[in-house]
Amino acid sequence: MCGICGVWEYGATRGNVDRDLIVSMRDVMTHRGPDDAGDLIFDDARGGFGFRRLSIIDLSPAGHQPMRGCTDRVWLVFNGEIYNHATLRESLEAKGHLYASRTDSETILHLYEERGLDFVNEIEGDFAIALWDADRERLVLARDRAGVKPLYYYHHNGRFMFASEIKALLQHPAVTPEINEEALYHYLTFVTTPAPQTLFQGIHKIPAGHMLVIDREGDVRVRQYWDALPSKSRAKLTEKEHEQNILNLLRDSIRKRMMADVPFGVFLSGGVDSSANVALMSELMTQPVRTFTVGFDDCEELNEMESARAISKRFGTDHHEVMIGREDMQRFLPELVFHQDEPIADPVCIPLYYVSKLARDTGTIVVQVGEGSDEIFAGYDWFRTYLDIEDRFWRHAERAPASVRRAAAALAQPVVQKVLKKRMASELVRRLGASESLFWGGAIVFDEMMKSRVLTREARANRNGTSTYDIVRQYQETFDAACPDADAAARMTYLELKLRLPELLLMRVDKITMATSVEARVPFLDHHLIEYAINLPRELKIKGQSGKHILKRALESVLPADVLYKPKRGFGAPVREWFRGREGEALTQQVMNSSLRKRNFFDYEFINRMADEHRREVRDWSANLWCLLNLSVWYDRWIG
Repeated sequence: MCGICGVWEYGATRGNVDRDLIVSMRDVMTHRGPDDAGDLIFDDARGGFGFRRLSIIDLSPAGHQPMRGCTDRVWLVFNGEIYNHATLRESLEAKGHLYASRTDSETILHLYEERGLDFVNEIEGDFAIALWDADRERLVLARDRAGVKPLYYYHHNGRFMFASEIKALLQHPAVTPEINEEALYHYLTFVTTPAPQTLFQGIHKIPAGHMLVIDREGDVRVRQYWDALPSKSRAKLTEKEHEQNILNLLRDSIRKRMMADVPFGVFLSGGVDSSANVALMSELMTQPVRTFTVGFDDCEELNEMESARAISKRFGTDHHEVMIGREDMQRFLPELVFHQDEPIADPVCIPLYYVSKLARDTGTIVVQVGEGSDEIFAGYDWFRTYLDIEDRFWRHAERAPASVRRAAAALAQPVVQKVLKKRMASELVRRLGASESLFWGGAIVFDEMMKSRVLTREARANRNGTSTYDIVRQYQETFDAACPDADAAARMTYLELKLRLPELLLMRVDKITMATSVEARVPFLDHHLIEYAINLPRELKIKGQSGKHILKRALESVLPADVLYKPKRGFGAPVREWFRGREGEALTQQVMNSSLRKRNFFDYEFINRMADEHRREVRDWSANLWCLLNLSVWYDRWIG
């Protein structure tokens, strides 16, 4: 993994992009690539590329970027890994392409020279790519299918810029950091900003599975080259055949993600997903797998040390542990908002940083993580909860005319409250009456009812018709039009693959591991496995009270039953405890005293009541308070 950036002043009559500018953009991301740095000025100084290298494949100077193709007419900067590069290389060399390195980067260049924009359909991996094509006078950007790697851009007044991190764009004197108020409204719901928006006005991110092309005239075309839609025809297989196919796909994915010329390991919690990574990696290694676990010295109930140790012992891993507490969170918080660029209000970022640092301190540069498994195999408890509501009455009620739905909503509260907390039940009843869909995502913090309380009257009035449901609806309408007969579980997974997974879970993994110069790889999100899993019927994913049924059955030959079938414990952080006591009051004061307050977005009397209720243990408002804390510290760091 690396850091890339670039500027193209496509409309300039003469170039004035200088090396000092590119270097300043590049070097604010040194943590993404401490091993090497490069730059290129092109198009008669109208454009420039910058690159920071984290050496993983071909550690020699031959891997230096920016990198040219067969001629100096095509240049590349690239962040990520292409796992099928060796296979592609064979066919490209047979067609006369000459290689100067063993890198996967070079295969992208030759493939582009051979196939043009279709190159992206043939590469497999995790990537953010930028190509300058001098003959066609265009800049090409691409983000990988699942969205493992981020890629941001800014386009204004004849200038186009891109970077792996927003802070690189902010180095340009033409970019003034300002808050995007529309994105703020969505951030409160999703605790991150949905693509293509960011929380910075005028700065966008390329959505997962998309490519951007800008030409000499400044015309920008963004197209989707991959989508995780279920296929219309499915092979009829037995459950045993599905189990074997899934195991084969996962084995192959883990094998591909062991591609490295540096030490690699696994973040191990002792749950199904991380344990599967360890077990299947162990099959392919003659040396012990390196494993890394984090725990909390002030919250024993969240610790998974014993489970991780049991897996380590079973598979003979080279195991490492780190314990952290509240002081570690407070110490890292200022750095957190620096590395995140825009707030990603998931408290798991704190332990993730310390376990990533542990890996780097041992000399481990690449790690495999378990993200994506619960999304594609319906592993979360809320999958069953929402499907239960869907089956009981929602799918029947939503077929009724709007007037009937509104009447039904008034009677629905007791039914919904049987399976949900009162607060969320009220929001779902509101959705039913408003003819909105049931499921908006697996991590909703401030729903529409809560936003009406936490935002000031002025902030609500300035929304200009902004609706978070419009974000949800666009993906659901796409899914329903393409797959009208697909089940509700597949529909939920599709929405997760568009919103929460790429912009929250994968973004936190990228930003936080890269803060320590570690590359994280995600075997459960190999696109072949995603495509297979989303086509599986709901009854193979959920059996009774158990999610991930078919995955667990597939892993019975490699993991013991006590690991596969124990109650699920997600990777968490003691944020509830962090906001209590004297130290919790100090965190609340960071929200109350933030320079964000002068913008009059929030009702701070309401926020203070939330914090007071939380401290007195009347209600658990920790997720809401963490969302506001991240936003406030971010604003103070980048804008205020």
